[in-house]
Amino acid sequence: MRRWKKLGLIAGGGNLPLRLAQSCQNLEAPFYVIRLLSYADEEMKVFDGADCGIAEMGKLIKLLRDQNCDAVCMAGMVKRPNFAALKPDWRGIALMPKVLTAARRGDGALLDVMVETFEAEGFIVVGAEEVETGLTAGKGQLGTIAPSERDFSDMRKAAQVVKSLGQFDVGQGAVVRNGLVLAIEAAEGTDQMLLRCANLPEDVRGFEPGDDTARCGVLLKQPKPGQELRVDLPTIGTQTIRAVEAAGLSGVAIKSDGGLIIDQQEVFALADELGLFVYGFEASELIDL
Repeated sequence: MRRWKKLGLIAGGGNLPLRLAQSCQNLEAPFYVIRLLSYADEEMKVFDGADCGIAEMGKLIKLLRDQNCDAVCMAGMVKRPNFAALKPDWRGIALMPKVLTAARRGDGALLDVMVETFEAEGFIVVGAEEVETGLTAGKGQLGTIAPSERDFSDMRKAAQVVKSLGQFDVGQGAVVRNGLVLAIEAAEGTDQMLLRCANLPEDVRGFEPGDDTARCGVLLKQPKPGQELRVDLPTIGTQTIRAVEAAGLSGVAIKSDGGLIIDQQEVFALADELGLFVYGFEASELIDL
């Protein structure tokens, strides 16, 4: 049961905001879209809403109040802005010292400031998985292909890497092949990280002498330790699956109940077609005994 009357959907880029808006529309649940300028996709213009600059915090809050929104959901990709080029309104200027301090700690700290600001204004902050329950990653083997023991070994190491780097507010993903860490997700995001992996020569991609396995290695995504779970949960979609295939990996592991899969049936069908596994893991599975 929804715990809000009307949702303010703050839309960045990518498919997630579109899926959430469509879900609200299908359920006839009241919502209003605030499209972040330079981030939100053109498709979001078909929904009732308005455009707003990322630093126009006063305008954003006024829009939410004028539309009688009592809850907000932040969804979609928003790259770190050039703070010197921002054009904040009066409320954005007042918030800027806190934003700049948080920015030095990392993107997670920035999101924490946004959550705190909305809550201080009396809004309920909800996660994407509350708006559309069909997004949450399930448990175990999610397609027809199962990960191997070598894949599980790579998952364990990748999970340790993401957990260990959490204190530095680094990204939510890592790629490991045969125990070798190929990449760690940083500010560039998952797709660019996988592109880096695809462009690595074989001799630094963890191939062992005599290795006849054409496809090996795992992309693992999980929340950072201490992460605010109502925003920026690890997310994969069909584009992720294609990037994993291009990087020569054998599959994707995403934390069950701690990650989102957009267009799940399409993702699983594409993974099956490309010979990749999709696995929803629980933390207890990846403890290195």
